[in-house]
Amino acid sequence: MSNSTTDKAVDSDLLRRLYQFIRPYRWYVLLGIALTLSAAFMGTVRPKLTQIAVDEYIRNKDFQGLLWIVLLLIGALVGEFLLLVANTYLTRWFGQGTLFNLRNAVFKKIQSLHVQFFDKNPIGRLITRTTSDIEALSDLLSDGVVNIIGDMFRIFFILYFMFSMSWELSLVAISVLPILFYATFVFKAKVRVSFLNVRDQISRLNSFVQEHINGMGIVQLFNKEEREREKFKDINAAHRDAYIETIFYFAIFWPLVEIIASLAMALVIWYGGGRALMGQVTFGILLAFIQYVRDFFRPIQGLSEKFNTLQSALASSERIFNVLDTENEITDPAEPEKIGEVKGEIEFENVWFSYNKEETVLRDVSFKAEPGKTIAFVGATGAGKSTIINLLLRYYDIDEGSIKIDGKDIRDLTLSELRSNFALVLQDNALFSGSIMENITLGNPNISKEEVIATSREIGADAFINKLPNGYNYELSERGQSISMGQRQLICFIRAMVYDPNILILDEATSSVDSETEETVNKAFKKLMEGRTSIVIAHRLSTIQGADKILVMHKGEIRERGTHQQLIGKEEGIYRKLYELQYKDELLPTVKSE
Repeated sequence: MSNSTTDKAVDSDLLRRLYQFIRPYRWYVLLGIALTLSAAFMGTVRPKLTQIAVDEYIRNKDFQGLLWIVLLLIGALVGEFLLLVANTYLTRWFGQGTLFNLRNAVFKKIQSLHVQFFDKNPIGRLITRTTSDIEALSDLLSDGVVNIIGDMFRIFFILYFMFSMSWELSLVAISVLPILFYATFVFKAKVRVSFLNVRDQISRLNSFVQEHINGMGIVQLFNKEEREREKFKDINAAHRDAYIETIFYFAIFWPLVEIIASLAMALVIWYGGGRALMGQVTFGILLAFIQYVRDFFRPIQGLSEKFNTLQSALASSERIFNVLDTENEITDPAEPEKIGEVKGEIEFENVWFSYNKEETVLRDVSFKAEPGKTIAFVGATGAGKSTIINLLLRYYDIDEGSIKIDGKDIRDLTLSELRSNFALVLQDNALFSGSIMENITLGNPNISKEEVIATSREIGADAFINKLPNGYNYELSERGQSISMGQRQLICFIRAMVYDPNILILDEATSSVDSETEETVNKAFKKLMEGRTSIVIAHRLSTIQGADKILVMHKGEIRERGTHQQLIGKEEGIYRKLYELQYKDELLPTVKSE
């Protein structure tokens, strides 16, 4: 199959899929087309009225008839103006409605995708998909499609009036079209590739900027501003060059259309003028033809501009639908089980897992957390501790084995039912732009302000919140950057507590708070942990000494398990070594005496 045929198939498929988002507004689209056709007819009838005025009334000195023609001309102008105003508002209204639905669909899809998708796709690229790529469809959906139809019918009406007056002059006027068609064909092939390149460069630019704004502190710390500026300059230059390439093609094409239009005008004047001198064509027809030739190439040029819009939109829609077509690797079962009231028993049975095929992260991991008990994980960075959490919440699916909650495999539960039983506090706290209250409740109407305040007092966070302007209604900036890291972590603690989960997960949860705050938080967590299963990952062994079971991980395997006292008693054990490294100055003498 030729590239041309393949491109047409791809284009038609993209347009068909775009229509699914336009479909709710189809009756408004039809109304817009009707308004456009009416405006097109009003615009093309004026040269015909000019011809009638010259040949029938001016030549015969019929002032009364000429007055009526002038009134008709004015009526056609006013009618076209009103129709174009109504059409412009209507088409942009349903165009924005379509973009609204498409943007919602893309964001919903991104929300539903598995975590591994975000590991492979830069955030800046996804931002481009939901913003500038969708915005590139604005002109096409707002008035592009409707006006393309309007321009095509405007050409049809012009040809109808031209052939009705003189088929010979009409053939002369359109004799230059083969040149225009060939130029358009070449132009289309070149511009499509250019616009695809432009969209790629925009994605690269957005990804780079987003990544470096987030990491600006590191860039400045290591004095790498100049190096990163040079990298940005290269990416920006590629973006500029891609746009210049499209400008180059349009710089050739648009003047070429003007030259072809002028050539057609010259041919009409030459041929029509000769026929007029011989009395075979009236002066009114020649005058009308000059107007029609000028008007004939205007919609053709308009179509070329809209083709620009169409190519940009198709390039963007291709990327948008690539996101929408991404298959979610983590899905709900076809026939999910109901878990009912969760007791909190968690069991890993012979679990193997790897993020990629080259490196195994967990190796035959098995353990059981009894309901209402606290189980802790310790180990060096990269041992697989956080991976346990990712698998339990089913952010990733295991390669072998099974993970069960209350005896039910988590793959047999819906994701919403599974995750609704957990509260999670991470080392990297997750806050959003909005008030402190909104960040704690996340919009849950079942959590009252009184509960939030009571919980804040319980862990000692109420004092710092009340010192902020507007207290609990204080507006946080992006990622909560307007407050300290420790304060951000405390807000995440409050959120976990007010949601009253069946299972609590703490992943280095107190690593960002000072020792005094950590002591306050630990007291609150001891109360929170009562009666519910808790999973704790920590480097500070002081936070897990009271755990019912401690699992020591090393290179993806569980090497040791037991209570704090049992593990500290193993002189050559990994846990004992970790303990000695952390507390050798304070507690080692006590340990040796035991």
